[in-house]
Amino acid sequence: MNPHKTVLVISRDIVLTSIIDKILHDTGNLLPFRDFKSALDFIYNSQPDLLILDLAEDAVSNVSILNDLKSDPIFGQIPAVIVFADDFVIPSWEFLLADDYIRRSAVEGELGKKVELCFFRSERMVEINPLTRLPGNITIARQIQGRLDKGEIFAVGYADIDFFKPFNDRYGFSRGDEVLKMVGRLIRNIVKEKQPHGSFIGHVGGDDFIFIMDFDAIEDSAGRIMEYFDKLIATFYDTLDRENGHIASVDREGNKRIFPLMTISIGISHNKFRSFSHYSEIGQVASEMKHVSKNVSGSCFRIDRRKK
Repeated sequence: MNPHKTVLVISRDIVLTSIIDKILHDTGNLLPFRDFKSALDFIYNSQPDLLILDLAEDAVSNVSILNDLKSDPIFGQIPAVIVFADDFVIPSWEFLLADDYIRRSAVEGELGKKVELCFFRSERMVEINPLTRLPGNITIARQIQGRLDKGEIFAVGYADIDFFKPFNDRYGFSRGDEVLKMVGRLIRNIVKEKQPHGSFIGHVGGDDFIFIMDFDAIEDSAGRIMEYFDKLIATFYDTLDRENGHIASVDREGNKRIFPLMTISIGISHNKFRSFSHYSEIGQVASEMKHVSKNVSGSCFRIDRRKK
């Protein structure tokens, strides 16, 4: 197992937690939590690589939280291994949305291989951006098409960071990656706070992000994304560049130029008034609105208000 992987262990059993720590000590970073609710903030903000959940106590509550988590298109990609008491009877697998399970008496002998198998399946089956831990283009397309096929009314936000390339050229890929991770977390947190269920956030690639929400919720969320982006982005610049309000870098032709600090442009499309049958159609309209936003100085969002 990659030593950089993070495993959350949710259990009030100190002995069990100690055994798991011993088994996985040399293979990853283990973080223990006494209950599921206290672990949720970490899960939402840092997205661990694996959950190990002890169902010895609070089984009904923990199953409910786990099922909500696994039903989410983003957090549902986190593999979950359940530890049962030896005499626990599973009503049906529909009752429990777990990736694997293990009896309490078998933990010492089998947990290591179960964890390795979970990571192996996850890496082969789940398409996520390794930097932001957000789903990529295949999942984005499925999310949009699935909503269209079901006849749902929804909106798509397409966010793009302005002047990201000259920043990347000026400061290097490492600091550029930190900006992308910040923006991914920012969009995810604002969207999920506004609409905990039924929303989706994806990373198209580079400095482009997609978020899907209810039509009535997306404009307020886009405004908040812009507001917090503008508050946070200056902290990624050196003091002199921040005070000057611009940087010296090169354009795509290799010419030296002065560029303003980064801003964010968001285009929004929806099917409240217009009908779409394919994900690419509503995506194209979001892209058009994004380009309209990029023609405005500063952070901006524009929503398609055409009726046909």
